[in-house]
Amino acid sequence: MKVLQIIDSLEAGGAERMAVNIANVLAKEGHDSHLCVTRKEGLLQQAIAPEVAYLFLNKKGKIGWRATFKLRSYIQKHQIEVIHAHSTSAYIAVLAFLFLKNKPKLIWHDHYGKANELVYRPFTLLKIISVFFDQIISVNKRLKAWAEKELKCKKVLYLENFALSAPTVPLLSPLGGTIGKRMVCLANLREQKDHLNLLQAFERLAPEYDEWTLHLCGQDFEDAYSKEIQHQIQKPALASRVFLLGSRPDVTAILNTCDIGVLSSNSEGLPVALLEYGLNKLPVIATDVGACKEVIANNGIVVSAENPQLLAAALEELMSNHKLRDRYAAQFQEHVLQHYGSELYVEKLMKIYNK
Repeated sequence: MKVLQIIDSLEAGGAERMAVNIANVLAKEGHDSHLCVTRKEGLLQQAIAPEVAYLFLNKKGKIGWRATFKLRSYIQKHQIEVIHAHSTSAYIAVLAFLFLKNKPKLIWHDHYGKANELVYRPFTLLKIISVFFDQIISVNKRLKAWAEKELKCKKVLYLENFALSAPTVPLLSPLGGTIGKRMVCLANLREQKDHLNLLQAFERLAPEYDEWTLHLCGQDFEDAYSKEIQHQIQKPALASRVFLLGSRPDVTAILNTCDIGVLSSNSEGLPVALLEYGLNKLPVIATDVGACKEVIANNGIVVSAENPQLLAAALEELMSNHKLRDRYAAQFQEHVLQHYGSELYVEKLMKIYNK
């Protein structure tokens, strides 16, 4: 099957990782797999498999007519059968779709990260173009219910994200801190990821955990939120124990060098980072937002969002108990491989494509 994934950028975010992962796994399964990036290339470009055909539109402005017609021509030339548009790439996908004589199937994949704040989601234009969607894929049940209520496409399916082993890149530089006492938070520096909650929790820990370090791995947008994070980690209790790693190509090596994986978000879809923790055998702590509780099940610790006291207690529970960390790590890895593996995902996805 000839399938085109469309995503707006290749920065290291969850939706971007999923678009690349789907394109890669479809190519591995023998499909004619294509990936189109509309606006901005980035770190994930080096993760694209050689078998995946690649198109960069370099879209400018809100509409981007030149990019639209370039996309239309590409779809025609390669006789694409399924357009799989992720997140906001739906707008250019629909524009190109309207100018096609032989129209492929059009699928929209909703990765909206603020699933706990859907009441504030702007969707007027999305509602208008949703009439052209053959199928909507939602990454959690709340997004599915929202799409069924608010959008015009009536075929809405909840499909969990999946985990895929990233190419092994050696650790680019040694991590600070003590071996066996490192904690990692894999999340871009966005407000919904609520790093401030995690920093407050980490600061609350008793003095006997001073050897533990926290490593924040994710893109820094150098905005007001970033400045607030940098201000907080200058506190005496945190200054030598918290490290900002930025966006890194050696994520797998970083995860393999750490001992606990944390997500402290106040809103989520279904975080790919959580699956990557499991794939790399890390015990996890996450807040009860989006699909986090569903993904972790009984194989880690889930606490209420925006509650640094509860988060600190959960951190202390894992840091103080090596056997518990090992048990959760093994259980969660097995759980992720069994329920969020690529083979099961492709099987479900092909059923959608073939409908």
